[in-house]
Amino acid sequence: MFVIPLKFKSFMQDIHGEDGAAWLERLPAILAACAERWDLEIEAPFANLSFHYVTRARRRSDNMPVVLKACSPTNEFVLESSAIAHFEGHGMVRLLDTFPEHEVMLLEYITPGELLIQMEDDEEATRQAAGVMRRLWRPVPERHKFPSVIDWGKGFQRLHAHYSDGYGPFPRRMLDEAERTFMDLLASMDTPVLLHGDLHHENILQSERELWLAIDPKGVIGEPAYEVGALLRNPLPGLLRRSDPRRVQERRVAILSEELGIDRERVRGWGFSQAVLSVWWSVEDSGDYSQDTMACAELLAE
Repeated sequence: MFVIPLKFKSFMQDIHGEDGAAWLERLPAILAACAERWDLEIEAPFANLSFHYVTRARRRSDNMPVVLKACSPTNEFVLESSAIAHFEGHGMVRLLDTFPEHEVMLLEYITPGELLIQMEDDEEATRQAAGVMRRLWRPVPERHKFPSVIDWGKGFQRLHAHYSDGYGPFPRRMLDEAERTFMDLLASMDTPVLLHGDLHHENILQSERELWLAIDPKGVIGEPAYEVGALLRNPLPGLLRRSDPRRVQERRVAILSEELGIDRERVRGWGFSQAVLSVWWSVEDSGDYSQDTMACAELLAE
C-alpha cells in the first residue's frame, strides 16, 4: 500500500539499528493513521529520502497537495516542528498540523520545489540564500527548548575527550585554530535570534509563495552570522570539484558579508570553525571522518 524504498530501509537500520528496524515496522501503521486523521491520499515518497520518511499526499476533501514528514528515531520532531511553527511561513515552509503521538508533520507543498543546488550560478545562489536568511531570523521565543550555539560548541570538548591524545585524525593546527575562533566568536556574539541551523543548498526550495523557502530546520539560538556556516561547507563534493574552489569561497564570503551586513572576517570565521566541528559531528554520528568537509575548512582557513 505504501512505498518504502529498500535503500531507505537499509539506511534506517544502519544508522538506528534495532530502533530503526522497529520504527520501519511501525511506519505503515503510522502512515495509515495519518491518512485517516487528515483524510489523505498518500502518494509516492520523494526520491531523495535521507533521515526521515517524506512523501507527497493529497487532501481528499479539496485535492490540495501536501507533504507528510514522518520523523525517524532522531529526537528531532519537537525542535523541528517548533522551529517551523515559530517562523510562521516567513522564509520557511508552513506547518499545517502535527501528529505528536507518531512524530509526524503535515507541511505545505512547495511549488515548483526546485532545489537551490540546481542553480549553476554559485554567486546568485549565495545571494538568494542570504535573502532566505534575512527573512528567517526571528526573535527568540520567550519559552522554548531550543539549544544554543554555545551548546553546539561543546562538540569540541567531546572531540578531545573521545581521542586519547585529544586530536585523533584532526590536524592539530586546524583544530586548535577552529576551536579558538569558535570561542572568540561566541564571546562577541550579537543579539541572538532563532536560526535554521542547517541552511544549505538542499534545504532551500524555489517557491511561488516566496521566491525561495527553507525546509528541515534544526532550530538553534545564536547570532545571525552563525547561519552562514552550513552554506559555506556545501554542497560536497561538488564545491571541491569546481575549477577554483578557493575563489568560490572567497566570493561567497564577500557576498554574504555584503548582503547580510556582517563583517567579512566574522563570516569566514564561523564558516571555518563550523566546518571543522562538522567533521567531528560526522565522526560522532557515523564514525566517518569527512575528508571533503575538512578540505572545505582548509579553504576557509586560507
